Amino acid sequence: MSSASALRAPTSQPAPLPAREQVLRPEVFEAHVRFIGLGKTYPGQGQPALQGIDLNIRRGEIFGIIGRSGAGKSSLLRTINRLEQPSEGRVLIDQVDIAAFDEDRLVQLRRHIGMIFQHFNLMSAKTVWQNVELPLKVAGVAKAERQHKVRELLTLVGLEHKHHVYPAQLSGGQKQRVGIARALVHDPKILLCDEATSALDPETTASILELLRDINQRLGLTIVLITHEMAVIRDICQRVVVLEHGQVVEQGEVWQVFGAQRHEVTRTLLAPLQAKLPAALQASLRASPASRDAATVLRLTRLGEPELSELFADLGGQVRLLQGGVQTIGERALAQLVLAVRGSSLEGHQLLERARRWGDDVEVLGYVD
Repeated sequence: MSSASALRAPTSQPAPLPAREQVLRPEVFEAHVRFIGLGKTYPGQGQPALQGIDLNIRRGEIFGIIGRSGAGKSSLLRTINRLEQPSEGRVLIDQVDIAAFDEDRLVQLRRHIGMIFQHFNLMSAKTVWQNVELPLKVAGVAKAERQHKVRELLTLVGLEHKHHVYPAQLSGGQKQRVGIARALVHDPKILLCDEATSALDPETTASILELLRDINQRLGLTIVLITHEMAVIRDICQRVVVLEHGQVVEQGEVWQVFGAQRHEVTRTLLAPLQAKLPAALQASLRASPASRDAATVLRLTRLGEPELSELFADLGGQVRLLQGGVQTIGERALAQLVLAVRGSSLEGHQLLERARRWGDDVEVLGYVD
């Protein structure tokens, strides 16, 4: 069976969306991967690993899946290549339901879906070249074509001078580069990343993320990654979904989800990315004002750059910037400020409401004398 026919819709599949529907529902038409009412329950477990997942992953984007341990991230990722069979619902790739695929069609499907892993999964007795070449040999690809492909991929991942080196002689980042090259041998349209940077140091992680970004742009791949490192999501993904107990609790553009967290789980996951308050300020914070002159300490997050002079004037009284900065996420500005407001004519709830005019996410951290 040819790779093109592997993803061709069987006669039982619905016809493509008509032109008018494509205009009215672009999120469906543009979806490379769709989850519809997806659920997964493992034998012997009462609590579903996944339940009611409705989600679209756009063609050519880098999409992140985050959540606490046991939230269902790996289960969801592995339904895309049918390493996990859903208990209910559907997974559509290019609008084709993959549930009815037999073994032959699954083999072809998986050749269109590359996968890289946290611990590289390289064969220690084979060289870098042989590790990358092996899937091509298994698929029966001719020797000349194999050699051309392996040489091309090793150049792409920056290992053109490591052909005859064994995995034990490579750094962690180099091993992951071999894993990426191997995942690309069949020219996949989708690349799944299962905690691909979790075993790497920060500098190496940055280089691997840059490589994935380059591959995404150069080859037009749809990349879906799961990670517990929120900095990875911030640095590379366009959109993100947050899972909790197998359900979607938040999703959207990364800069929006990071800037205006709506769910407590999201706040918890993103807390390590927030700058810690200075120790002296943390020690002096009180849960309630000790006097009428106490200053209210606010944390304000804004999507976009704020006009500080106008913000301070609107809050009234004396306003001090205790901590803050502007970072760029997905080419969008995100400002995070910690302010102390003293002597404002506004009551506590009024001050909070006024601050919310300026911030997408505002919280009172406490009070200082």
